[in-house]
Amino acid sequence: MKLIFAQGNPEPDYTSTRHNVGFAMINTLADQLGANWTNKSKFNAFIAETTINGEKVLLVKPTTFYNETGDSARNLVDFYKLNTNTDLLVIHDDLALPFGTIRVRNQGRDAGNNGIKSLNSHLGTDFHRIRIGIDNDKRQQIGDTDFVLAKFSADESKHLTTEITPHVIQLIEHFCGGTIKITSLKTDL
Repeated sequence: MKLIFAQGNPEPDYTSTRHNVGFAMINTLADQLGANWTNKSKFNAFIAETTINGEKVLLVKPTTFYNETGDSARNLVDFYKLNTNTDLLVIHDDLALPFGTIRVRNQGRDAGNNGIKSLNSHLGTDFHRIRIGIDNDKRQQIGDTDFVLAKFSADESKHLTTEITPHVIQLIEHFCGGTIKITSLKTDL
C-alpha cells in the first residue's frame, strides 16, 4: 500500500492558494481515477482509496491545518503499518523554489516549511516528497505568510493545470510503481 499525503489547509477559503497546491494535485488525480473522498475523522483526513499500477493507494488530504499535519500522517502510517521510506509520498508547496519547478527528494529537512517540520517531528525525515515551487516576484511585495495564502494568478493557474499537474501525476505513478527517481525539473510559464 502507498500513502500519497498532500499538504494544504482544509477550509474553503484556502482553495486555489499557493499553500494548497498539494491538495490541487491529488484532487485532479482523484477525479481522473474516479476516486471518491471520505472524511475519516479518526485520521483527521479526507481519504480517497484507489489503485495505481496495481498498488492500493490512499490519497490523503489532512483536515488539520497545514502546520499540524504530522499527527494525521503518523496515525495513518501506524494504522496501516507502512514504511515511511518506501510507502509515503508527501506533496507540498515550496517557497524556496521558483514557480514551475518540481523537485523530488527521498528525505530532507523542513527548510522553514512548518508543515514539513510537523511531518519530520512525527515521522523522521526519511520519506519521499514532491516539492512544487511557488516563488515569484510578488512574494517580495507582500511577505511570506500573505504570499502562501494568496491565490495563484490566472496565468499561474493555467500553467498548473496544463504543465505542472501532469508532471506531478506522472511522478506519483512512478512512486506507486517503485520507479521514482530523485529529480528536479522546470516547466516554463
